[in-house]
This record gives sequence, C-alpha cells and structure tokens, in this order.
Amino acid sequence: MTHKQQPSPYDAPEIYDLLFESFDFDLPFWLKVASEADGPVLEAGCGTGRVLLRLLEAGADADGFDLSGPMIERFWAKARGRGWRKRAIVADMREFSLPRRYARMICAFNGFAHCETTEDQIRALRCFREHLAPGGALVLHMSYPGPKYWTEPDGVPTLEIEARNPLTGRMIQMWDTRTKDPVAQLQRSEVEIREVDESGRTAASHRSATSQRWVYRFELELLFRVAAFSRWTIWGGFEGKPLADSQDQMIAWAWRD
Repeated sequence: MTHKQQPSPYDAPEIYDLLFESFDFDLPFWLKVASEADGPVLEAGCGTGRVLLRLLEAGADADGFDLSGPMIERFWAKARGRGWRKRAIVADMREFSLPRRYARMICAFNGFAHCETTEDQIRALRCFREHLAPGGALVLHMSYPGPKYWTEPDGVPTLEIEARNPLTGRMIQMWDTRTKDPVAQLQRSEVEIREVDESGRTAASHRSATSQRWVYRFELELLFRVAAFSRWTIWGGFEGKPLADSQDQMIAWAWRD
C-alpha cells in the first residue's frame, strides 16, 4: 500500500509570506555581502524572494533558484513589472547548471538543512563551488543545534510565529510539532498553519510536513574539504565573532581559489 505524500509548507507560498516575508534579522548582513562581492551573486533556496528581492532593490546583480515551483511563481508575481522575473528559476541545489559564474553564492535561513544525507550535502556543495568564479565564496547560514535544542520534548505543538492577515484581520499562527533524532541529526516537523478568528477559534487550517538535517562546525569543514573548497572560516553569528556558544547562529564562508 502506498502512502500519500504530505504537502510541503512551500506548497502554500502566500501563507509562507504572511509569516516570513517581514523577517529582516539577517537582511543587513546579506546586503553587505552582496555590496562587497565585486561581481554577481546567486542565492540557493531563494523561495519567494525575501532576500533576493531586497538585493535586487539595492541594485545588486543577483540571481536565485529554489526547488519549489509555487515559491518561484510567487517570486515572479512580486517581481512582475520590474524586469526581474527571469532572475529566479526552479532548480535543485544538488544538481543545477547555470551559464554564469558568481563572485558570491549565498544560502540563507537554514536552506542547506534540507539536504538530508551526506551525499546530498556533498552534491550541493560541489554544485555551489562549480558556479563560483575563481576567488569567489559561498556564504551559508545555519542555526547551530546546541544541547538545549535536542532536549526539548518531542510531539508537543509549539507556536513558532504568528502574524496578522491584512486582508481578513485574523491572526495566522504556525504550530510546529517536532520529532528529533539526535543520532541522525534530523528534525521532522508536522506543521499546522491556523487562521484564528476574533473569538480565538480556528477558522481554517493548513497542514504540511518537512524535515531538516543539522550539521556541526567540524562536520561542515569536512564537507567543504570533500567538495574541494580551498579554504573556509566559520563565525558564531552575523557580526563575525568566533563560534563559541551553542546558542550562536553559524555563518560559514568557503572559497574557491
């Protein structure tokens, strides 16, 4: 008997944007990366353009791609009339081929965590390196899975984020029910997006599932070595400080010399 595949959160980009489009905690960093690139920039996992559109608005020569067709269609709709539609395409970060070579490749907001096996990670990193010009660098952001994360209880619906729908005035909530495997470094999430009416009742619900595999610093360094990057450095946050705290975000730079 075959089981019906559960929808992905990325199948509903209009809901995704209601929750995440306003996220700007990392935008100053990516704008700085692009402005100092001295050449074109490519974003892997660009989604609906939360980062990519801001780069284009700032005058960057930037392209992007994402595995999700609905997310890219949403990007096209937002880019319509500005000449940017062709700046993003549907492609798989594990096997893509573009005609340009880039001074910087960026992968923001845990996009790389969707590579769930070592083989997928290496394939993606080799594709990233192949699309860098000599002297170019990959810049990758991932949350760091510290001890506190792994000891949080599984199977408990947790309100991750909420925002108001400007069209209906109702609150949109994202509830995440996680199951974690610390040995496999894998998180599986049952995601429910609830639209809550004025009385607090759920008026509509959208359910989906996703999974992510987390990596640690020295594992990531080994992946860079296998993928033939020439050198790398890993920060503990967007400010460039050393990675020393398990609560830090992980920012990795890897160069093709």
